[in-house]
Amino acid sequence: MSNLPIIHMTLYKHGVGYFRRRGSVEGQAVKLTFRREEMDDLLKSLTVIDRAGGQVRGVDYDTPQTQDERLAGCSIILDDTRSLRDLLQALRGRAVQLQVSDGGSVGGVLLGPDEDDEKPLEHSLLSILKSDSETVAVLPISRIEGVELRDDTAAADLRFFLQTALGQETHRSITIRLSPGSHDLEVSYIAPAPTWRVSYRLVMDTPAGNESTPPKPEALLQGWGIFDNRLEEDLNNISLSLTAGMPISFVYDLYTPRTPSRPVIEEEDRTAAAPIMFEGAVPEAEAVMDMMVGAGAPPAPAPARSLRKAMAKPAVSAATMAESVKSAATGEALGELFQYNVSAPVTVGRGQSAMVPIVSSKLEPEKDLIYNGSKMPTHPVATLRFKNSSGLTLERGPVTVLENGEYVGEAVLPFTASQAEAVISYAVELGVHIKEDVSNSTQLHSLSIKNGYLLQHKYNIRRTEYRLDNRTPQPKTILVERSASHYKLFDTPEPVEKTLETHRYKVEAPSGKITEFTVQERYLREYREELSNQTYKGLQKYLEGKFLDKHTYESLKALLDAWAEISRLKQAISRQEKRRTKVYKAQEQIQKNMAALSKEGEEGRLRGRYVTQLGQSEEELAEIDGIVADTQAKIVQKQAQIETMISVLG
Repeated sequence: MSNLPIIHMTLYKHGVGYFRRRGSVEGQAVKLTFRREEMDDLLKSLTVIDRAGGQVRGVDYDTPQTQDERLAGCSIILDDTRSLRDLLQALRGRAVQLQVSDGGSVGGVLLGPDEDDEKPLEHSLLSILKSDSETVAVLPISRIEGVELRDDTAAADLRFFLQTALGQETHRSITIRLSPGSHDLEVSYIAPAPTWRVSYRLVMDTPAGNESTPPKPEALLQGWGIFDNRLEEDLNNISLSLTAGMPISFVYDLYTPRTPSRPVIEEEDRTAAAPIMFEGAVPEAEAVMDMMVGAGAPPAPAPARSLRKAMAKPAVSAATMAESVKSAATGEALGELFQYNVSAPVTVGRGQSAMVPIVSSKLEPEKDLIYNGSKMPTHPVATLRFKNSSGLTLERGPVTVLENGEYVGEAVLPFTASQAEAVISYAVELGVHIKEDVSNSTQLHSLSIKNGYLLQHKYNIRRTEYRLDNRTPQPKTILVERSASHYKLFDTPEPVEKTLETHRYKVEAPSGKITEFTVQERYLREYREELSNQTYKGLQKYLEGKFLDKHTYESLKALLDAWAEISRLKQAISRQEKRRTKVYKAQEQIQKNMAALSKEGEEGRLRGRYVTQLGQSEEELAEIDGIVADTQAKIVQKQAQIETMISVLG
């Protein structure tokens, strides 16, 4: 692709790159070669422009077949180690002109070789039917110095085989067809590419201060874009852009031909009496420097200085870092994306990777100790927070934190838009121990009565106790972080700050002491209970807790009395029903006894007594019916009273 070198490359975070090639081309075609896996993206995005005014007439490309599949219909296929013998074998029956070693030639139809197994090149023979007679000439293969194909099909098959054999299984070619003349051709496309990465250095200088005026750190955030040249060519003096964000991208198989399957209909044997004619339908109207950097060429040795002087000053400071490495990129917002455009031409060799300084911005960070038991139990985490005042969108990446020339930890900077706040945690404060205990309880808030139900409004209470043990010689300020929820705070200071998912509470922890801090939260829930399920003891408790006034208490107590009376009446009915059952059983026994007695003599007299007993039992049953009916009437009356009482209560 040397006639169309890459002039610009844009790398994204989702595994694709956007490439632009440009160069001068003579003639009516230019050929480009790509990896097989790049073809779908290429066919989806290829754009060709002739900036010299010529015309782009089309694009041809290799079909997605293996070499064996492409050669399946070819009559000439040559082995890597016996090309001549395979060619002579494939030309059997074809017209050829053989050039022999004595300077002569023999023309005719080739019959084919007869090979000698032991010495095929020296002793094998070749037979040919001469074109000027019916004579078959036999020649040693060793005398053959040339073969002229006089069969157009054979010649075409041989050329196709050689072109196919020239191609690589892992690569495919496209040919851009052009109008005659000179062209200034620009080709752009997307293709799979390793994602670019970013790593940061946060260099912090903390000046001296005192207890009344804590020192305010100053910092420099430096970001290096890292990318790879996985192309099969060097990148020389190209322009480079690194894009942050998440554009939508996908693979769409445009390269593989698809032939939908169709139903197969069997031919029928049938004869029409005459041709059937139909009338035709009426037709409708129609980066940077030379990139030999690898993070920059090593600086020249500093002048000799004493060990004491070298140790007195931090090896790395924000000022020296800012002076030594300048950002080589400018930022540009692209809607939902953000692009770093490297200002200097970039040169990266094939198979090489490089780093480009793309961010260099002064910050005013704040130090915090944040405790979140779900993320780091027992200890708070040292964090730095800062406003992204760089004017750039910061892509997610690792951060190495240096303070006063020393390494103090590492963090991951999240994707941070311009002017947004970022918080990074870089170390654990082992000198502060925190113990967290959670307890849950319920508390009655209020009562109400509705439609025969007692509605209890109860608080579900969650109480979290923190014990902060500061074992360091300095007082510490801890931000206790908790997940936001539907619970509401009570008897607790308001959080000093909130995020979308958390609340943070400020706790001062003096040196050498244990500090206790409690967060109380609650939310109100409603429970329904039938009034009939209440108890006198429960009502008394509600009255004493002032959840019921005296009048409502007396009304509810009267309701319980009424339900108790109904219960008593139902028990009375139950006793009468048991009595009725006992009478029925006695009658049944009497009737059985009477069936075995005659009506005369002593049995007759006994039978008479049984008849008297049956009469008495019927009177008793009538009495039972009367008692039950009267009791049921009382129950109905009580239920009516209860409904009236409930309606009055609400």
